[in-house]
Amino acid sequence: MAEQQIPAPLLAVFRTNNPAEFCLPIRLNYSSQMTMFFRPLPWEYPIRNLFRRPLRTSLTFLGLTTVVVLVLVVVGFIRGLERSLAVSGDQQTAIIFSLGMGENLEYSSIPMRTSDLVPASVAGIQERFGQKYVSPELYLGTEVTAGDQAPSMGLVRGVTPDVLLVRSLVEFEEGDWPRSGEVMIGKMVATKLGASGSEVGVGQTIRFEDRDWRISGLFSAGGAAFESEIWCRLDEMQQAMKRQDLSLVAVTLAPDGDFADLNLFCKERLDLELQAVREVDYYASLQKDYGPVRWLAWLVVCLVSGAGVFAGLNTMYGSVVGRIPELATLQTIGFARRAIVIGLIQEGVLLSAGASLLAALIALVFVNEAAVRFTMGAFALRIDSVAVLIGCTVGISLGFFGALPPAYRALRMPIVDGLKAV
Repeated sequence: MAEQQIPAPLLAVFRTNNPAEFCLPIRLNYSSQMTMFFRPLPWEYPIRNLFRRPLRTSLTFLGLTTVVVLVLVVVGFIRGLERSLAVSGDQQTAIIFSLGMGENLEYSSIPMRTSDLVPASVAGIQERFGQKYVSPELYLGTEVTAGDQAPSMGLVRGVTPDVLLVRSLVEFEEGDWPRSGEVMIGKMVATKLGASGSEVGVGQTIRFEDRDWRISGLFSAGGAAFESEIWCRLDEMQQAMKRQDLSLVAVTLAPDGDFADLNLFCKERLDLELQAVREVDYYASLQKDYGPVRWLAWLVVCLVSGAGVFAGLNTMYGSVVGRIPELATLQTIGFARRAIVIGLIQEGVLLSAGASLLAALIALVFVNEAAVRFTMGAFALRIDSVAVLIGCTVGISLGFFGALPPAYRALRMPIVDGLKAV
């Protein structure tokens, strides 16, 4: 290269025989410093750096993907629990059960005649072809044995065909309405019992209350809590349990019906000791009770994110420390420290964005709609737009903030020491 093509400051450095002078930073005039201060690194430079260290980049990418997948699983748990409770209630449906039972329907006990007194005494109940939408139900938790599995706590509800009028979300997926000695189960019952689908399929047998029951059908309920329940005929359940009472009566109000009339009936009949609650309010109270569980899940999200930040810091530190001579050389040829920091952030964000997209794809394929057991029964994890947004935000934040501390540490070192670093 001809000497006239080399800038004078660099030519002076190349001509010296003193290594110490070679390591001195180039003195630029004021206008050159201002020009270089606003000059960023080329866009392709950080991208090439990612492929120059394939092993380190792959390990960092795998670690970020794992962290984001864990975040998506926890957020999917929260969203699934909230959705299951939200869709379980109907604005037009009310439930009548024992006074003072709170949310414990399985401990409620009301007279059998309540299912006849309510439609006869309360106006405004939905009616079709002379059939009022009233469903007497017996509800309890009991040990259920499916196949070769050990007994597990299950939720059993004794119902009549009128339940299909009140529970409008229920749809038969397979089989028929149960006859004598038969039950129908929700599609989440297998998860609730910890059994395989073949062990609780149509035609199989389960055992509870010292009786064997044949499974006659499988139903779904739009993701509602009913999907983790076992339904059998009310009269047979009363015989098996030697009870003649009910747990609750569910009614559907007409569009012009007034819940106050139903509430007034319960307050006037002091002999029955009843209370009426809108179904949406009942499940809203359950959501409130599960509030600590949701807060604990969000705490897990924060802890997982924090662990990911520290893992990212550790990886980025190792990456940046090994490139100190390179960063010092960039400063020597005129790139400002701010431009170098932006380049390091660009690397971290590109890597974390790719990891976030891969994690979202994995979660949508393998985690979304996966069934999990819970105290209330079972529900499906939900990886919706909110969960993906939270997961990708956490992932990109890891890449952005994870690059700042190691970049600050590396660029604090004097240029001369950086050029001599090994």
